[in-house]
Amino acid sequence: MPDLSRRKLLGLGAAFPALRSLEAAVKPVRIRDVDIFAIRIPITRAESEAGLYNSYGVVKVVTDAGVTGYSFAGPPSRELPVVKQLLAGKDLFAVDRHLREGLGRFGGVEHAVWDAIGKIAGQPVYRLLGGASDRVRAYITCVWKGNADQSQVPYRDQVEQALRVRKAGFHGMKIRAWRPDPMGDVEVAREIMAATGKGFHLMFDRTAHAPVDMAGQKIWDFETGLKVARGLQAAGAYWLEEPFARDDYETPARLAAAVDLLITGGEGYTSLEPFRQCLLRRTYDVVQPDGRNAGGIFMCRKTAMLAESFHVPCILHGTMSLMLAGWLQATLAIGCPWQEVALVTPPLLPAEQWEPALKVLRGKTLFDVRDGYLLAPPYPGLGLDIDEDALEKYRIKS
Repeated sequence: MPDLSRRKLLGLGAAFPALRSLEAAVKPVRIRDVDIFAIRIPITRAESEAGLYNSYGVVKVVTDAGVTGYSFAGPPSRELPVVKQLLAGKDLFAVDRHLREGLGRFGGVEHAVWDAIGKIAGQPVYRLLGGASDRVRAYITCVWKGNADQSQVPYRDQVEQALRVRKAGFHGMKIRAWRPDPMGDVEVAREIMAATGKGFHLMFDRTAHAPVDMAGQKIWDFETGLKVARGLQAAGAYWLEEPFARDDYETPARLAAAVDLLITGGEGYTSLEPFRQCLLRRTYDVVQPDGRNAGGIFMCRKTAMLAESFHVPCILHGTMSLMLAGWLQATLAIGCPWQEVALVTPPLLPAEQWEPALKVLRGKTLFDVRDGYLLAPPYPGLGLDIDEDALEKYRIKS
């Protein structure tokens, strides 16, 4: 290495005045204020009973650069003092620092930070984080009204919804595996796959702990899980999601080793550590961080990179309507093979269910769907062209 004196170093600096001017130009953008509030878009009683979405928790991140970021996946407004303490006056671009200081508890707020960053950069978030893809196959998660375990839903209704989803161009559908007799869900799988034919992907979700809390059932033992998984596999189903408790890393690994059906999970994990445990123990064939629970877009990216080192695919657990904007940006940045759109109330399809959201947007559509693929939105940030006056109009006054 050549010996450079102080004089020579100063001389080199003088030779490149552009570098000094660039250094002077790079100033942090500060977060001036944060707000969290709810909106309710007016819909009719019939639309409400049909399952149309009209209520959202909005996060608003105001910067000193004159740019405002938004998210529709916000926490309750009672968390605002904590969020302000985390972000007010801080460097907008220091996302990882904010996460380490506690922002990971509020994934939806992190989405709004990224929205502002993308708008300042003039780019969609997925491009800033790697831009692995500009479209992704969508699958629709359908939950019928009534009993949470779906035991009241005739098999034929589920078959008809699958045909409706396929006719609309989507490549897959997911339903619950919550029936008191789990072999009933296996029979549904047989009927759906017989009706839809090759090329359609059918997923089943046991949702780990949820049957205990929502349908009064016990978590499956290994023998039950194996019986159901073998039945679903024989029927041609694509995957079985969270068949056992979320803190049980070993039993899903045993099941994954015993069947060819994909065993998936991870939506409830709120840090990297449980994903690391899953990957070390081969708990799941696919890991599914949630775009909010996992800590936000950047934490989903970290999870996907961790999974990639184990050669395990990452497919985000999904959501619906305006909230989906942040999830989609993470999915495209990672290059996930699927994006879940959830929850859809049959016989509706996604565009019908999120139609009220158009009242807070300037465009004519929320997401562009072609041939069953969600396309990258054409706007910077999270990709939503928001009508700020409409947000204020529908704001719920506290």
